[in-house]
Amino acid sequence: MSTNITFHPGSVDAQERIGLLKQTGVTIWLTGLSASGKSTIACALEQHLLHLHKFTYRLDGDNVRLGLNKDLGFDEKSRVENIRRIGEVSKLFADSACIAITAFISPYRADRQVARELHENGGLGFIEVFVDAPLSVVEQRDPKGLYKAARAGTIKDFTGISAPYEAPEKPDIHIRTDECDVTRAVEVIIEYLTKHNYIS
Repeated sequence: MSTNITFHPGSVDAQERIGLLKQTGVTIWLTGLSASGKSTIACALEQHLLHLHKFTYRLDGDNVRLGLNKDLGFDEKSRVENIRRIGEVSKLFADSACIAITAFISPYRADRQVARELHENGGLGFIEVFVDAPLSVVEQRDPKGLYKAARAGTIKDFTGISAPYEAPEKPDIHIRTDECDVTRAVEVIIEYLTKHNYIS
């Protein structure tokens, strides 16, 4: 990294921004296997929060790979860099007092911990949501046909099949999507946000 860079502070501090927007920024980090329901929950949660007049934005794994991260593959090194970038971007959103919702497989515990520490070191909230469904269930869902292709060997390094997924050991929220629908999943997250004073 270049050494001739200096951080330029703005004219608005965090408390002024929070006061004017009447909300506190936080990142809601949805992690889980492909087809576990992350994107479905993220879309519904974003809509619900916006209808509550909350400044909210969703960052989705596939969407981000179409732009910011289109130079990255799916090998371990690329996956780590993918999540590093998203950790930095979601931190910027949270710093702006936005409720950032991220929906990424983010398979490695260490990378999710880096994202959490990045937020916490900046005095920002970070909520890890484990969107959990058994492999047998997500393989049955398989809306994009990815598991079938991975089993056939046409997709390499596919999380849950030929690449690891390290489930959160102590997520802030644990949602079993084989046991609840998307409406209940959103309710659980909203209840957490309310309880911890991120929204009122």
